Amino acid sequence: MTLWLSAGMIFTFAAIAVILLKWGNMKVIGVTPVHTFTFIAILFTSGLDVGLIMFPLTEFAGYANVTENPEYGFANPLAIEFGFWAFLIWGFYFLTCFYFAIIEPRVKFFEITPVKIINNVVIIGTCAFTAYLLLANLPWYLPQLGDGESVVPAFYIIVFVSIALAVYSSSKLKYVRILSVGSSILFIALISFMWVRAFVIGQGSPDEFFGTAGLLTEYFTNIHQFILPINDYHEFYLFWWFAWSIMIGQFTARFVSGIRTWQLLIAMLVIPSVAIGVWFTVLYQYHREGLEVMALTNIAMISVGVLMVINSLDSLIRLYTDNLNLTAERFGQFNYLLFNFIAMAGLTMLFKLEFLQIQWVGALVIALYFSCFAYILSTKSRDVFSIDSSPKDRVLDFHKVDEVDEAHSSA
Repeated sequence: MTLWLSAGMIFTFAAIAVILLKWGNMKVIGVTPVHTFTFIAILFTSGLDVGLIMFPLTEFAGYANVTENPEYGFANPLAIEFGFWAFLIWGFYFLTCFYFAIIEPRVKFFEITPVKIINNVVIIGTCAFTAYLLLANLPWYLPQLGDGESVVPAFYIIVFVSIALAVYSSSKLKYVRILSVGSSILFIALISFMWVRAFVIGQGSPDEFFGTAGLLTEYFTNIHQFILPINDYHEFYLFWWFAWSIMIGQFTARFVSGIRTWQLLIAMLVIPSVAIGVWFTVLYQYHREGLEVMALTNIAMISVGVLMVINSLDSLIRLYTDNLNLTAERFGQFNYLLFNFIAMAGLTMLFKLEFLQIQWVGALVIALYFSCFAYILSTKSRDVFSIDSSPKDRVLDFHKVDEVDEAHSSA
């Protein structure tokens, strides 16, 4: 598996380099473009899940323990955490977003029946894994509802309600903008609240924030260390990012706002990384100073995390139901809601029983990468390398996203 993953990583970064050299200055327009701010909000909230909120405080100590984990000795825990979540690996999303916006309309590889089936299996499986992560981490963040270790009925209720809300919101495209922008605003509010407690009324100081944030430079001076798997845990993360990459690329490609390819790369690598870097810096201060995460803070973190889960599931459910023509317009609102809720809840339980592994999904995505490349070389190379613009039917009309829902409503 490690060799397969390493091959996928090398191929991904090589493909990004080719895209920049060949099409770096080309304007990229999605089917339903939105304003750039909205696009970034959709990218950030769809491309991340509850792990961003829940994982860091549980992981810093492991990255600091270089006695048991000497492979982490090249950088501090904050830089390691940042490397697992930010910057370089957002290139996965850039690659797939560009492919689905520019290349797939000419190639139509994902319209081949077996590929279409595998693609939607990946989307549905990763959807369920997102809900499972919420379920698995709730005991640590809400010990008030249990013993801090076991999953209790209240946690199942939280997860199932989140799934139900996501299924409902996925029935209308307009909810994507509301959820994405709303999630982004609440995430910024959460960062601000915890920053004030850590660096103003806590043991730190506002100036100390910049000193702590400076630890992130060790990521950039050691960025080459993150290109290939560091250990099994990093391998898990990379497979997870691969699993997300295909579907996030498909989803976000719809909304690209007409910016140039190099600008799209910067937007996808830098802007989310700034937010992640600030958030992780605040959390690292809590870890380093031993600050207690109060019940109110826990509730705020869980609330934002749940909203991120709803936002991510909304995007992914919308994607696979469109791909498979399992839409509310075709089957009716009630049947649509019931089918997707049962499917997501059932698959979440399979992950809970460890019947499914996200690494398998990530490995399958890497196989799709290589298969698509082989298909292009064998049948579509001339078509692809003659591309010099977005598809001719793409118009930079920011009202198209509203017209889609209106068309569905009248169907």
